[in-house]
Amino acid sequence: MHSVSTSNSAIGIFDSGVGGISVLRHICSALPAENLVYYADSHFAPYGTKSPETIAERSFYIADFLIRHHGIKTLVVACNTATAAAVELLRQRYHIPIVGMEPAVKPAAQATKTGVVGVLATSGTLKSAQFAALLESYGQHIQVITQAGHGLVECVERGELSGESVHGLLKQYLDPLLIQGVDTIVLGCTHYPFLSSAIREIVGNDIALIETGAAVARQLKKRLGEHGLLSRRDADGDITFYSNEADALKAERVIASLWTEPGCKWKFFAQEVSGNV
Repeated sequence: MHSVSTSNSAIGIFDSGVGGISVLRHICSALPAENLVYYADSHFAPYGTKSPETIAERSFYIADFLIRHHGIKTLVVACNTATAAAVELLRQRYHIPIVGMEPAVKPAAQATKTGVVGVLATSGTLKSAQFAALLESYGQHIQVITQAGHGLVECVERGELSGESVHGLLKQYLDPLLIQGVDTIVLGCTHYPFLSSAIREIVGNDIALIETGAAVARQLKKRLGEHGLLSRRDADGDITFYSNEADALKAERVIASLWTEPGCKWKFFAQEVSGNV
């Protein structure tokens, strides 16, 4: 439905909210010359409680928006739940490279020394066929303990990355993993890397925390190279943020608190809530 115009077209990235900024920072580091457009679908966050049909509908709406307004050359689904629910449907519909993501079960299986791995993710991700396939492929010789992190996405959406309530939620979810002897914890939601410092306070420094943002950035760079779409600009690219959070000032404040890359130029636009719930 959409043909690539030039190698200097923008890269589109979206998530159910601001969590995908944890992936965006790796993309910016790996591909500094690229123009990046990020869509935070915060009004509909979290995706983990939505049906696959609803998530696919939101994914189509956002892809259409990014193509119509920015002519993007590729799309990054910076959300584990949206990848599981919609990435194959997106690839069928749009004729551009589309990069998704998945919980890092494979690298966790390679990293663990005790053979016990914890996966902290949304319920939508943990219930997905994609996650079941990951366990089938890479979890055969290890013990994988899953834990849904209800409420953690909402904390990050508020810009609440520490404090008593965040600590209480994290302790509730992490203690069962620690009791069962995990030495590696997969952060299976793009929001969770922003809670890494708070998680460290509970699990200590001997537990490996694994996220997938850097791997997504490497895969994106590879796909762009294969399609001859790497930017040829000498200068650094620009970054544009959209959010449909009802409180635009709050949205911009939260994004500014999370986007801490020095020297990166960025701009913010409030987006009206459109499409169906």
